[in-house]
Amino acid sequence: MIDEIARAWAYLSRVAEPPCPELRALAMQVGPVEAAERVRSGDVDNDVARRTEARRQIDCAAKDLEILDRMGGRLVAADDAEWPLLAFNSFRSIDDRPQAHEPMVLWAVGSASLDEVSYRAAAIVGTRAATAYGEFVAADLAAGLAIRDAAVVSGGAFGIDGAAHRAAMAADGVTVAVLAGGVDVPYPAAHAAMLRRVRDQGLLISEYPPGERPARHRFLTRNRLVAALAGATVIVEAGARSGAANTAAWARALGRSVCAVPGPVTSSVSVGCHALLRAGANVVTRAEDVVELIGHVGELAPDEQRPVSVLDGLADTDKRVYDALPARGSRTSDEVAVAAGLPPTQVLGPLAVLELSGLAVRREGRWKLVRPT
Repeated sequence: MIDEIARAWAYLSRVAEPPCPELRALAMQVGPVEAAERVRSGDVDNDVARRTEARRQIDCAAKDLEILDRMGGRLVAADDAEWPLLAFNSFRSIDDRPQAHEPMVLWAVGSASLDEVSYRAAAIVGTRAATAYGEFVAADLAAGLAIRDAAVVSGGAFGIDGAAHRAAMAADGVTVAVLAGGVDVPYPAAHAAMLRRVRDQGLLISEYPPGERPARHRFLTRNRLVAALAGATVIVEAGARSGAANTAAWARALGRSVCAVPGPVTSSVSVGCHALLRAGANVVTRAEDVVELIGHVGELAPDEQRPVSVLDGLADTDKRVYDALPARGSRTSDEVAVAAGLPPTQVLGPLAVLELSGLAVRREGRWKLVRPT
């Protein structure tokens, strides 16, 4: 029976271009096996018939499942324990985007569990034409997330995506590549070796059956899953018109945190990031900033380290008196008072503090600075 159900899901996965809420609703209502039979025979309502008419005679389910089995993969449906129910439930709150529907099934290859990944994950996406700066920042963020037990989700593309995947794996973390084609179709082809490593160390997922080639509209459809599986989406570099901006729009619609990395104001590949920041996106510059958004309650980013000065522990009056001492030479306490604009009686205490701190010294009734070595 399990094989029959798997074959039904595999057939339904190919028979309509995802997302297809009408077909998914039918499968949820009558079960995948009966839904598959109805689609084959044409015994469906007009909406489902329209979406499945072109492909209902194509049945590659057995072959598709054989390919998946050879890859060590699995077909994940909504009634499986691995289904990221909470992550995908967010689609139900969107009514102004035509593709705002959860997938019917997912083809998955890898050791990571999809529901566990989505529990603590961040998406790192950006332009394919990344600069050295962008790739460095993406790698730094991904590695930082990996060592903090957060999964890194991206799209497997050139540029920012690839830098994020590689850095997460180098840090022995979990990374997920959401594909716009079948899990057996490495795209881009130059990333075939990297995607094999993702499969071994993390997870490859797609709502398209094996053998399906990526297409322009499928990348935009895929972006909604990247955003849904992550608690926050980080845009590292993006041009004025960018697929990464589309992912950010999905994240915002799904109620996820949208983050952007600022770049040089002269860089064309940071224009999209700066537009997101003007629209209210979170500024992120380190992994801790992202973990604060996707982590547990109370898991706050530590304060950023700042340069330490010898004057940090001084009161304002002490600093004012310190500034009144000349860079060269020395002054009496009365001269210090004039320079500081304080009554003479109010400079004696600060001068004593500076002396005890090793910042000033008194010689023959005059005060001079002691330069720190």
